Amino acid sequence: MEESGRKDRALRVEGLVNARDLGGLERADGTLTPHGVFFRSDNVDRISPDGWQQVYEAGIRTVVDLRQPGEREKDTRKRPPWLTTINVDLDGLKNTEFWAGYWDNGLVGTALYFLPHLNEMPERAGAAISAILNAPPGGVLFHCMGGRDRTGIIAMILLSAVNAGTEGIVDDYLETVRLGDVRAASSNRNNAESLLNELCERHGTTTEGAFRTALAGLDLHEFIEAADLPERDRTALATWRGTILPLGC
Repeated sequence: MEESGRKDRALRVEGLVNARDLGGLERADGTLTPHGVFFRSDNVDRISPDGWQQVYEAGIRTVVDLRQPGEREKDTRKRPPWLTTINVDLDGLKNTEFWAGYWDNGLVGTALYFLPHLNEMPERAGAAISAILNAPPGGVLFHCMGGRDRTGIIAMILLSAVNAGTEGIVDDYLETVRLGDVRAASSNRNNAESLLNELCERHGTTTEGAFRTALAGLDLHEFIEAADLPERDRTALATWRGTILPLGC
């Protein structure tokens, strides 16, 4: 995607550095995903009062928080009364057998765990998707800490559900990677992207390659069945809460 297109999708909010609209990506039929429906971002606890006004002006009325309970407990800032917050722990750390293969070795910071997580714990992503689809009227913003991987899984599902093009979905994920320096600065950490890419290379791929493999391997029908999404959620997913027609209609 050209730089101008990325800027059009950027959500400019004081306190966020990795926020954007999932609208504006080309679908298989040449139409674009609609703006103002779903947004992705980094940790909203960094949003200033002025930033929340910007969130409101963007039409967002619900935040779906994908973080672990222990992460949410560290939040310090109040949120405006007009905002609905829905908490969904996407990780599921109680499944220690699964995470033994991904946590301590750092693979949790790569797309190498995306498909295994969806296959092992589809109900986790299913709960997040359902929360997003059944949120009150208005735009829905979903986030984790850095807005990279947990957020990336959910964005991948939402975009795939409306047949967004492969290159657009990949570019959306890689935008977070390109923002590595500013993301690191916002959390007083070093940019870990080069180390994460090296980790992927030790497993025979790259940061981009790992995500492309996850995207190519995502069987949306199998995920929906495994997550046991009800019919109303399936319709809402295929139509982005009634804002578009499914392809072929």
